[in-house]
Amino acid sequence: MRWTLKEVKDKKSVNHLVQVLGIEPVLAQLLVDRGITTYQQAKSFFRPSLDELHDPYLMKDMDKAVQRIEEAIAKKENILVFGDYDVDGTTAVALVYSYLQSYYPNVDRYIPDRYKEGYGISYQGIDYAADNDITLIIALDCGIKSIDHVEYAKQKGVDFVIGDHHLPGSQIPNAVAVLDPKRSDCTYPYDELCGCGVGFKLVQALAANRNQTIEDLLPYLDLVVTAIGADIVPITGENRILAYFGLEVLNSNPRPGIKALLNVYKQSSYTVSDIVFKVAPKINAAGRIQHGNYAVDLLTRFSMREAEETAEMIIAFNEERKLLDQNITEEAKDQIIENKEINNKATVVFHQSWHKGVIGIVASRLIETYYRPTVVFTASGDVLAASARSVKNFDLYAALEACSEELIQFGGHMYAAGMTCKKENYLNFKAKFEEVVSSTIHERDLIPEVEIDALLDFADITPKFCRILKQFEPFGPQNMSPVFLTKNVYDTGYARGLGANKEHLKMYVRQRGHLDKGFSAIGFSFGKYLDDIQNRTFFNLVYTIEENEWKGEVSNQLQIKDMQLV
Repeated sequence: MRWTLKEVKDKKSVNHLVQVLGIEPVLAQLLVDRGITTYQQAKSFFRPSLDELHDPYLMKDMDKAVQRIEEAIAKKENILVFGDYDVDGTTAVALVYSYLQSYYPNVDRYIPDRYKEGYGISYQGIDYAADNDITLIIALDCGIKSIDHVEYAKQKGVDFVIGDHHLPGSQIPNAVAVLDPKRSDCTYPYDELCGCGVGFKLVQALAANRNQTIEDLLPYLDLVVTAIGADIVPITGENRILAYFGLEVLNSNPRPGIKALLNVYKQSSYTVSDIVFKVAPKINAAGRIQHGNYAVDLLTRFSMREAEETAEMIIAFNEERKLLDQNITEEAKDQIIENKEINNKATVVFHQSWHKGVIGIVASRLIETYYRPTVVFTASGDVLAASARSVKNFDLYAALEACSEELIQFGGHMYAAGMTCKKENYLNFKAKFEEVVSSTIHERDLIPEVEIDALLDFADITPKFCRILKQFEPFGPQNMSPVFLTKNVYDTGYARGLGANKEHLKMYVRQRGHLDKGFSAIGFSFGKYLDDIQNRTFFNLVYTIEENEWKGEVSNQLQIKDMQLV
């Protein structure tokens, strides 16, 4: 692991915030790093307000979308809410479907089968609509590139309203309305909404016609924050407001389906991080192992008993998913060792029986071990299908473009992609991908990096400091939990290993020269340092400051990111 300590930039703004806010320079620096340089910007950051949500009609085609939906309701047309099988798609469908259902009965919903239909709008979904006298499809979290599907639907007498957040291609589908803040001709003030966020803006616009206010829509924000967390979108601007109030709903009065998933943990409150690691994998497991319909069923249950029954099934799917990805990851590691590929610059592995629903997770797991661009293939009918993941600073999509002659098709972005390839081309692709990565990746990018926000003494971590730091939440992309470095730290004799193989580390630490201040610290997979630490070795510690809840008591705890013996 290489450590990079951020430089203090714009000292003038840091000093200004220290004066006007009365905060420590380190906290002022964290704000400036987030683009916050004025009192008003800091106030908006620390005190998110629903009044600062943008007018949904600023989004291009919103007026057309609302007009077509209202027309369908007036004419008693059947409406289908269609969405992707992941968390963003299923929450978006649950949100728009349940909102429309609250005052209009002729609404159905549709999630494509991950394996039979694949990602995005499907011809089977359009046929389902046509066969069931449905004349309007509202597609969410997909559709921005579905040019041919929209034309096919028109021939069947089915209109489309598309609500997506992915980058458009050179052509926009010829739908009744295409809502996508990333459209080059859309001047909406914030373009980082997730698919469920775009769905919420549609609901916000529809609600205005019913004299409903934003307060009337608050119960839907537990869905929005779940999607924001799961889809790894920036926690900035409008997303920060939606996430902030979404967490309030999720922690006080979540819908039965989300409550049923949270009841497993018995925590008093939940964060975006809890959504990412505890809620999202379960919702995703439905589409990976069985069908995304189970997720929408869960998220639209009114009865707690029914929600608990559906949650039980989804939790079982997730247990199956965990077992699959553990086993496949071990098989993939064995394959790398057998093929003597430990020192390669890239990982490409294949087994025809690996489960297609978990190969993306396996690719991420392999990066945790080998830290290099990774592609995991499995058989999919007559061809091979793969999921790929990258490491920081390496453009995976560009590398795949350089190997495109060996692929049937591929899609994705800099850090994640999917592809298909003929079986006979697998070895050619594998060799070409290794060659491309080897010739283009910088050696330093094959070493994991931890970016440190600031150097900190334990004496600086006061109750006031922690109170203000907590107000930086909710954390997520572009507003990550700050990472600190403290030097010359030692354990006070408390160090012990945790876990079946003592692979984790628990300590109570102090800093040399600051004997009056100590903290509990936990490091997952840092058990290898236990012997050195028990010998009273000094070390430099990189960590985040977390709240730890134990038997109803909440205290600050250092979450170890890395450590170096000195």
